[in-house]
Amino acid sequence: MTVHRAGDPRGREDGLGWVSRAIFGDPRLWLGLSTGPSSLPPGHRVAARYAVVPSVERAKFLLPLASRRVGAASTLAYNALRPPRVRVNRFAVGALAGLGATGLAGMPVLTVAVPDGVDPAELLLAEHLGRLAGRRLHAAIGVRPPDPHHKPTLQLFDDRGTPRGYAKIGWNDATRAMVAAEAAALRELPRDGGDFPDVPRLERELRWADLAVTLVAPMPPRVRRLPRPERPRVTAMLAVARRGGPPAAPRPLAGSPFLADLAARAQRAGGPVRDVVAALARRDGAVALEFGHWHGDWVPWNLGVHRGRLTVWDWENSGSQRPVGFDLAHQGFQSALSLRDRPVPAATAEMVEVLGLHGDAFGLDPIRRRLVADAYLVELWLRTAELAAGGGGWSRKLHPALLDVVADRLRPSG
Repeated sequence: MTVHRAGDPRGREDGLGWVSRAIFGDPRLWLGLSTGPSSLPPGHRVAARYAVVPSVERAKFLLPLASRRVGAASTLAYNALRPPRVRVNRFAVGALAGLGATGLAGMPVLTVAVPDGVDPAELLLAEHLGRLAGRRLHAAIGVRPPDPHHKPTLQLFDDRGTPRGYAKIGWNDATRAMVAAEAAALRELPRDGGDFPDVPRLERELRWADLAVTLVAPMPPRVRRLPRPERPRVTAMLAVARRGGPPAAPRPLAGSPFLADLAARAQRAGGPVRDVVAALARRDGAVALEFGHWHGDWVPWNLGVHRGRLTVWDWENSGSQRPVGFDLAHQGFQSALSLRDRPVPAATAEMVEVLGLHGDAFGLDPIRRRLVADAYLVELWLRTAELAAGGGGWSRKLHPALLDVVADRLRPSG
């Protein structure tokens, strides 16, 4: 186990420590936190400096101090996507950065230094990506609580403060698989307009040290939050499910690739989920429904609008051979769970309500709505279990409550 000196954030157990270890993990790098000028050890030179916003103890964001222009851009870009309160806070920080006054606001500075004689592109991902792009790139870095499911993301800017993309980083088996899945999805998605939403362009996929990196093009600069974000975008969901084509012919759940996949994944996971999948097959095996693709994380914070068209990002959980209506179920469940902090039983009830309101457009009568709801909950539990097996740990919000809820729903009445 690496022991970090005092003042090196990589020794912390909070979000700042986690992000620092993931992005600045090479032991040859020197990292220091200070509220004034930082004294480097002999034989080192500064490679990057970041304002820690708003403080070390409550760190939310690492703001690059390469220049006033870059610092301001890192907080003001895509601000229209954020909730009003967050938007105001980021505007204030951006104004301070533009004036070069983050220090006056008491924000500490994280200094990253490299040994003399060592190429920074060998030790720093942003430098490496800049070398590949043929221009200097500066990274703005969000700080989130430690979570093995989270992927650090570098928002990249050039010297002029122009957004140049997002580098999504897989750092354990689970997150490496996620960033690879997003790259694969972005290579295959249709881009011919119509009802299919606009999606980011894949710029590059690479391995760097032990990290998997997917580099995604920047979003349009004038992309905005959705009006009425809670309203499902049914037409776009159906276009994603059908890849912009016609509906597929319904087929029974029994014998479908989807059920075979659930059963195989349940077998690998072991335990009571195997009985849950068997109960789903017994109850609904003869029910025919349409199968197709899904985005896999269709929630308001992954959606925006640009020039009247829907823009959808974060495709790392997308897949095929899923019941049409899964994205609708996901929006209903996750909006309740994450936005309104509902427990799993209440989030399930809200999902059922959303399916009841909008399921007809997906060809879902009450029996098929019930099937989609329960199959989705099984899918979500298996995803959670697979993340845990890949080094992601268990989601406390979902485990063990999720499997208990779906088992209760599948238990024969009477």
